[in-house]
Amino acid sequence: MAEGAAKATSAAVARGVLLPLALAQFICSFAGSNMTVMINDMSRDLDTTVQGIQVAITIFLLVMAAFMIPGGKLTDRYGRKRCFNVGLVIYAIGALVSAVAPGLGVLIIGNSILEGIGTALLIPPVYILATMLFTEMTSRARAFGAINAAAGIGAATGPLIGGLITTAISWRAAFVFQALVIGLIVLLSRRSLEDPLPADPTRHFDVGGAILSAVGLILLVTGILAADNNLLLMLALMVAGALMLVWFFASVRAKERAGKEPLLSTQLFRNRTSNLGLVTQNAQWLVLMGVSFVVAAYLQVERGYNAIETGVIFTAATVGVLLSSLAAQRLAQRRAQRTLIVTGFVVTIVGIGLLIALVRVSPSAWALAPGLLVIGLGVGVMLTPSVNVVQSAFPEAQQGEISGLSRSVSNLGSSLGTAIAGTVLVAGLAATAGRNYALAMVVLAVVALVGLVAGAKLPANRPAGVPEQGL
Repeated sequence: MAEGAAKATSAAVARGVLLPLALAQFICSFAGSNMTVMINDMSRDLDTTVQGIQVAITIFLLVMAAFMIPGGKLTDRYGRKRCFNVGLVIYAIGALVSAVAPGLGVLIIGNSILEGIGTALLIPPVYILATMLFTEMTSRARAFGAINAAAGIGAATGPLIGGLITTAISWRAAFVFQALVIGLIVLLSRRSLEDPLPADPTRHFDVGGAILSAVGLILLVTGILAADNNLLLMLALMVAGALMLVWFFASVRAKERAGKEPLLSTQLFRNRTSNLGLVTQNAQWLVLMGVSFVVAAYLQVERGYNAIETGVIFTAATVGVLLSSLAAQRLAQRRAQRTLIVTGFVVTIVGIGLLIALVRVSPSAWALAPGLLVIGLGVGVMLTPSVNVVQSAFPEAQQGEISGLSRSVSNLGSSLGTAIAGTVLVAGLAATAGRNYALAMVVLAVVALVGLVAGAKLPANRPAGVPEQGL
């Protein structure tokens, strides 16, 4: 009886820990997608353009990606809970600054930079703590399932909730909503969240490596954003970004040979299964955020839909993510991770095909609903196994590094999705807006196909939740 009571207590504690972690992932994913339905309202209020809002969204996602690796590394030095709480505070400040922004510049400072840095500090601890606190493989798979379901739901409901708030009150209230959710997470984490390992203040932090990696990623994505204005500038920025990243990896190798601790160990890239999992993560978020931006911009700019009307259409994607996320645990117990990831990409490609085909058949915005539903189903099926493949491939000592790398790769996918698909949509590459829309969707389908190929190369005989090496 005592043993049963102890297990019940332990389960209750685990649920208490999981709630703030899942909420944190939800609000960060929500922030990445909710602005897509505010494009017209924000551009008018801030005296900017659709491209200006696209830049703000992309910079937010890019800052997350650029600082996620340093954020993961800082958890070893300062502790996971402390980094989590500091990230929450910076995020809340950024949300409030965004809410009162008089122009695009202040919005970029609040939303793109402060919220981006806050997210980069708080998200790696979410996955590190989940890995460390849920040591049994079934419970860990369940925890990852809940957190990744929260991520998918946040991204899928962002347009709907953002549209409701924007129409009922103002787009500024959507940022106040984010700050309120952050306040709730702070209260919940103070009561339930404890760091399983003490911080190690002696742990070295590679400042030079952090700067090189961040600048390289920023230049690379900025180059993509410049494609519709100046092709020469685009080429120069992308080459500069690539050179910075080469310099970063050369510095990592040099530090390892000298016996020093670099920002990112090259050992992380020697695991074939993890590498393939990272490719699938990048592709998933690139497609999800790319579709979200393209559909929202097309409906508002080309067809004149307001924020709430656009958000309601995205309910289809929300339902899809919810349904597949609810089934994720049962699917993980019955199917190999590779099967789930491959199936997810196949379903997502079908959904993109529906988005292209049905919009040509009917002028109604509801013609987009079947495609969004199918994409939601596909993404929801593969989010959890992709993360589990990567996180479970490394021991606890490397969880800080791999968590930062994993989240960086995912958020880089999000920023690339908005940058690439958005640039194709607004660049006028085709004769009409409808053809630009279709071209952007084709680009996203190609990315999904790359993810499918990577998923198909994963080991076939590993059930979900079973690590490649001891954890």
